[in-house]
Parts: sequence; structure tokens; C-alpha cells
Amino acid sequence: MGWLQSLGGASASLPAGMGRREVLIAGGGLVLAGCHQNNSLTASRTPRLDMKRLDTEVSAIAARAAPGVLGFGLMNLESGEFWVRLGDRTFPMQSVFKLPLGAAVLGQVDAGLLSLGETLKIEAEDLSPSWSPIADAWPGRDAYTVQELLEAAVANSDNTAADLLMKRIGGPGVVSAWLQDKNIYEVRVDRYEREIQPDVYGMASFRPAWKGDAAFNAAKATVPPERRRTAMLAYMADPRDSATPRGMLGFLRRLDEGELISPASSARLLTIMLSTPRGADRLKAGLPKDARFAHKMGTSGTDQGLNAAFNDVGIFTLADRRSYAIAAFLTGSTASDAERAALFAQLGHTAAHSVG
Repeated sequence: MGWLQSLGGASASLPAGMGRREVLIAGGGLVLAGCHQNNSLTASRTPRLDMKRLDTEVSAIAARAAPGVLGFGLMNLESGEFWVRLGDRTFPMQSVFKLPLGAAVLGQVDAGLLSLGETLKIEAEDLSPSWSPIADAWPGRDAYTVQELLEAAVANSDNTAADLLMKRIGGPGVVSAWLQDKNIYEVRVDRYEREIQPDVYGMASFRPAWKGDAAFNAAKATVPPERRRTAMLAYMADPRDSATPRGMLGFLRRLDEGELISPASSARLLTIMLSTPRGADRLKAGLPKDARFAHKMGTSGTDQGLNAAFNDVGIFTLADRRSYAIAAFLTGSTASDAERAALFAQLGHTAAHSVG
């Protein structure tokens, strides 16, 4: 039972001085297991999703995205009702993985195994490829707190921050084990960023001299184009570091419910997601201006006209306090960045007009 449900439903008032996000905007309803659209729903005071609109408009957007493959999901967090397109297909996450990583980090904070105030020192071997302002600032600054790294990884998508946190809690295997322990089976975290990014282009293992866009791109250019193309196609089909739209909706619902980490840690992570300065031209651009959107983007580079991953996932809250999980994944696109962003803005618009 979600927080608002325990308070008497979607129209219940909140404790004085406490905003909706501070009490973990209510979820509830279905646990995404099979995600069949004929599953029975829990009692709900919110409108039903407009399935016909979603069928028609998302299909049209997917057609415009071709030859890219579009996966999409929308879920009412109060009732559990949902709609998915290619819900069980895996898509490369890119930086979306920093969201489950952040939850796993906070899970260790909850368990007393880690402190947000702990300082981690950066050595040359800890640097990761761009995007990473922290790597760019090294060695001028070589130490950050866990809290600073968490904000840098989740809000600003810093790759070095993510890899440092991953290393501190025990590596990708620990994150995978944590997800499985929470019964999240369709969201996978398998590698460090310093492994993933060179793999996308068929490059050798990352080395500190490649930090920054210019150095990394120069190293990438030494790989023959046909080998880069083959590597990118292999990355797009790789089940590692991937998620399904169905699995991501389930993750977001359980995060919103406070079932993955403590209420305080859930609120902390959602607040960081809410504060991100990135991705205003994607799903957020199609949502109402007064909606609040706590989200995480993920984007690969584009090589020879092919983009492996263009993603945006999160929870949006309308002015009347109704909340919805949303997940959009696009792989294999040949469109420009602006064209892909426009498609996602249209998805946001469709979602906002499908929730009643």
C-alpha cells in the first residue's frame, strides 16, 4: 500500500508542511510480473488510461522513429494500470543504469555499510570516459563525498562518479545481486562505464589518457569504421546493461512505493532525479508546464549515422498530485539528436493526454 493510499486515496490531504514528493508520491497496485493488459486492477480513484489513444499515437510515433526501434511504457502509480509497447524487449540503458546504481548505493547507506559523508579519493585508474566533468577536473580535484558522487552520477550523468560508486559498493555483481534480491529481473547492470563505452565502438580497454571528448574520439577514430559498426550492432543486441520497458516500470513503481530502499533514501533519490538539469527537450517537453518530472536519461554516441541508445525514464506528477511512471527507449535510430528529442516530446504529450 502506497503512502497516499494509506492516507485514504489520491484525494487525501497530506500532513501539514509535507509535500507529495517528500512522502514518496503514492504508488500501489500491480507488481509488474507478466504485465498482461488484462490483469485485474486494484481499486483506484484516478481515471483509467486512454488505451486507444496510446495504441494509436505511440504506434504513429514508433513509425516515425523507424528504422529505430521504440519501446515505451506508462503506468498509473495509484492503480497499477499500465500500457506498454515492446514491453519485454531489452534495450541498452546507457546512463539510465545510474538510477538502479544510485538505489543500490543508498541501500548500502540504509544498511549502515556506507556513509553519504564518506570521502572517496580518485586515482588515475579510476577515471572514466566522457561524459565526466569529474575526470576533466582531475587531478586538480581528486576527492569527493559519496553524496557528491551520487548527485553527479544521477543528476549530471557523470561516468567517473558512477564507476567510483560502483567500485565502492563492490562492483556490478553487487548491483545485479541487489536487483535480483528485490525481484527486479528485467533491469541489468553488468559493467562499469569504462568498460561499456569502449565496447560500443570496438575499442581497446579504456586508459586514463583517453579522458575527455577529444582524446576519446581520437582513440575511437583509430578503429576501422566497419569494426566500429559491427561493435555497435553487437552492443545493441547485448543483454548486458539493458532493461525492458516493463522491467523499468516495475522498478520505478517499487522505488515510488519505498519498497526498494528506505523512505528517506527513496525521497533523496527522487529529489536528485527531480533536480537534474538534463533532458528538458525529451519527455519533459511534452508534459504540462506545471508537472514535476523526476527522471534519468541515457544516451549513446552516434557513429556513422547510427545511435545505439536514446532513453528517458522517470515519474511525473501532475498538479492534482496524480503520479505516473514512464519509460521510453529508442535504439538503432538514424535520426538527429533534435529529431529524437522531438519524438520523445511527442511521447510525453501523448502520455499527458492519456491519463485523463
